[in-house]
Amino acid sequence: METNKDVEEIISTYNSVVKVVDYDAKNQNERAYGGMVRELKGHMQEWITEQIVKIAWKELGGKLQDLEINSKKIAIPIQKDYVSKIDNLTVKNFIMENIESYKYGLSVDKHIFIKGRFVIGIECKAYTENAMLKRILVDFHLLHNIFPGLSCYLFQLESQLTGDYSKLNEITYGSKSTHTLMSYFSDVQLHIFTFLAGERIVNQPIHEEKYFKELTNKQIRKAIDLLKKEMKNYL
Repeated sequence: METNKDVEEIISTYNSVVKVVDYDAKNQNERAYGGMVRELKGHMQEWITEQIVKIAWKELGGKLQDLEINSKKIAIPIQKDYVSKIDNLTVKNFIMENIESYKYGLSVDKHIFIKGRFVIGIECKAYTENAMLKRILVDFHLLHNIFPGLSCYLFQLESQLTGDYSKLNEITYGSKSTHTLMSYFSDVQLHIFTFLAGERIVNQPIHEEKYFKELTNKQIRKAIDLLKKEMKNYL
């Protein structure tokens, strides 16, 4: 099947990029080493995610022209209920007079549009810890206010969320801290998907050969099938 070649290309690219991340970061004088490594891995995860979305849509028989993937800022408008509660009347009136200009530009890493409709948002991370998860939940909560039917995903290479997110089992029970945080954002059903087995260990980075982790065909296929279930409703 043609898409099998696409999956193999993802694995090959992952292997190539991870093995040169250390070299590229050390030879980049403009940024701190750690920041450069995170950026390179982050871009790689975004690329992997985009390829998986395209493969899923292709396998469903969807038309390429019906699919759009971007990360353009989406304007989140100010809530009038908030403005009505501002104590200072002068400030309140000023905002109300200019209410159309009060917006916040927001995006997650991948916005999936099908036939012009924003249906899936995917945040892509080299790894995620719970402090980072709070920001992700806030972003999806804001988007969900504008797009209440939006499906929300976190695609992470490695997990630092504790629990069993890194075990890659068929059923993931999650962690106590992560579920607690998500319980405060009940409008957002966040699907967390991890690609690499084993909890992230800070001093054992995967771009060092002795700590390298394999990205498997099986795990990529699981991600593809996950998105196919989501996207088939929009054929």
